Amino acid sequence: MLLYLRLLKESFSFAFNALRNNKLRTFLSLLGVTIGIFSIIAVLAAVDSLDKNIRDSLSALDSNTMYVANISFGPTEVPRWKYETFDEISYNEYKFLKAGLTQAEHVGFQLFVRRENIRYGSEQYNSINTVVVSNEFSDIQVLEFEKGRFYNESESNAGKPVVVIGSEIANSLFGGLEPIGKKVRIYGQKFTVIGVVKKEGSGLFGDSNDISMFLPANYVRNRYGDNNRNFKNVLIIKPKEDADVAGLKAEVTQILRNRRGLKPDEIDTFFINIISGLQDAIDGIISTMNLIGWVISGFSLLVGGFGIANIMFVSVKERTNIIGIQKSLGAKNKFILFQFLFEAIILAIVGGLVGLFMVWIGTIIGNNLTEDFEFVLSMRNMLLGISISSFIGLLSGLIPALSASRLDPVEAIRTGM
Repeated sequence: MLLYLRLLKESFSFAFNALRNNKLRTFLSLLGVTIGIFSIIAVLAAVDSLDKNIRDSLSALDSNTMYVANISFGPTEVPRWKYETFDEISYNEYKFLKAGLTQAEHVGFQLFVRRENIRYGSEQYNSINTVVVSNEFSDIQVLEFEKGRFYNESESNAGKPVVVIGSEIANSLFGGLEPIGKKVRIYGQKFTVIGVVKKEGSGLFGDSNDISMFLPANYVRNRYGDNNRNFKNVLIIKPKEDADVAGLKAEVTQILRNRRGLKPDEIDTFFINIISGLQDAIDGIISTMNLIGWVISGFSLLVGGFGIANIMFVSVKERTNIIGIQKSLGAKNKFILFQFLFEAIILAIVGGLVGLFMVWIGTIIGNNLTEDFEFVLSMRNMLLGISISSFIGLLSGLIPALSASRLDPVEAIRTGM
């Protein structure tokens, strides 16, 4: 055992000295592996960062939350011309489902509307994400408040002119003033501010709550009617904690089909979009991006591997005489083999470490340049980079190392001379 450890130590020492004595060749060999490892780990880190930020953005919602609308949020077999003829989800259907569903914890109604402006005195905030919803929305999305509250069921049903605003809007309009109870103008009408949503930072999907305002759906319905083509109606259903999601979906389907008088041979004139389905679609996209990253970066690694193999063959050729002398003095084939293998592996690992360092620097710069997106370099990707580097070094150096170890000492000394 001690003999093998000594053999490994001496082989490593010979390899390290050979690399140190050929700095330019070592640098050129490192370059190929560095670019390859940088490419693949950068792609994997970018995809992991995207995946993390998407999941963080969806974390406020239960994965089983359902969005019922006359459009699909994902791919569908129903042709576009067909679903464009489907009726909008109505407010009466919302009330009917709210009263009839047995496995739903909350049922909310939302109108997707255009962006609006809000004014307080001489201050104005333009083009705000306007969330027009019933009172259940704050329980479905679990809103947290810096000040005040969300509007209650009575205010929601009556369509009271009340508004809940994001923290950035509150700071912009009121500065150091107390926002609760202040009158602001939206749609040219006065609204009373009753709540300020707690600051949460930028969102990956759409606008953050920091730059959003929330209005009772019935206020907009009473003002513009139910048949406004500029609005899109959506039902939001949050299942109970122990609910059978498939059973709840079937229950929603049956109630709406009966309500709309659909015959058994007719297709559903609505879509039930589930957040978990969206997450599955995102997982598929992430997997595809990872695969594409591996394929593209694989070419860089291939070039780096060929570069190391080429340099190792040159190294064997240059040191043929030395190999012959070492063998004539009693060096075993294993010693020669390990010597060149270690040289290739050290080259690859150092190149991989430089590539990882570049990715790490990139994540730091990226995080300093943007507050909306968090770049991450996981330990898994770091270990993967080192493992790939080692494997590339082993693979690239194996044939040159074998050829060096099998040289005849007499022929090697004569050739070298």
